[in-house]
Amino acid sequence: MTRAFPPLLVLITAISLALSPSTGDGQSIPNPMSSWPQHSKERPRPPIITPGAPALPVPPPSDAIVLFDGASLANWKSDKGAPAAWRLIDGAVEVAAGKGMMFTRQSFGDAQLHIEWMSPNPAHGTDQDRGNSGVFFMGMYEVQVLDSYGNVTYADGQAASVYGQYPPLVNASRPPGVWQSYDIIFRRPRFNASGHVQSPAIVTVLHNEVLVQDHVELVGPTANQSRPPYAAHADRLPISLQDHGHPVRFRNIWLRDLEARP
Repeated sequence: MTRAFPPLLVLITAISLALSPSTGDGQSIPNPMSSWPQHSKERPRPPIITPGAPALPVPPPSDAIVLFDGASLANWKSDKGAPAAWRLIDGAVEVAAGKGMMFTRQSFGDAQLHIEWMSPNPAHGTDQDRGNSGVFFMGMYEVQVLDSYGNVTYADGQAASVYGQYPPLVNASRPPGVWQSYDIIFRRPRFNASGHVQSPAIVTVLHNEVLVQDHVELVGPTANQSRPPYAAHADRLPISLQDHGHPVRFRNIWLRDLEARP
């Protein structure tokens, strides 16, 4: 059945690129977040809400690039360039522990990505050791995937966080074994001819159609227990999904290429 896009997603997708000025003389962007240490367990966790009833899968629009349709991993590869080694199960792809990350064969810059995911049921583990994976843009900017339903972890590491930088505005997680969705608008960083960052990467995220990251400016690549500065890189690089050892499933992955669009 055809389903119209949520008005909020349509509005966000239509927002023009408006990047804030940077220092212009180095690789680091001033940290706009807060004085909380990275991964602080004292940092207040986002309030928990119940998202609306799921209406998934969301069909791709006519201009989308379908990265995974449930039947083939032809658009994906391993970190060595070999065919992706994750498992195809019931129209989804499941992380195969120890097989490494899965990368798109195409490279992208600015993009709108839709991806649906499900954490394992029954749930196993606690904190970061529970339904952990991640969506990486350009191999270095991560939106966290985690089972955050009734699972306490540090605020900047829960589901829909920009890992190690921004907690989500709210925790809109569904229970284990229930399909969830991310709609992510990613704007890549811009570098000048000298390799210095001119404008930072910007990320907007809807988790289960709830706005949880509102045009946030990344201070550099995301990382565990560090906040590395920007370093110049290509304008287009693959998108990847993380092997964190947990059998998280993904399906219905499609992308709209926003590079060179206003």
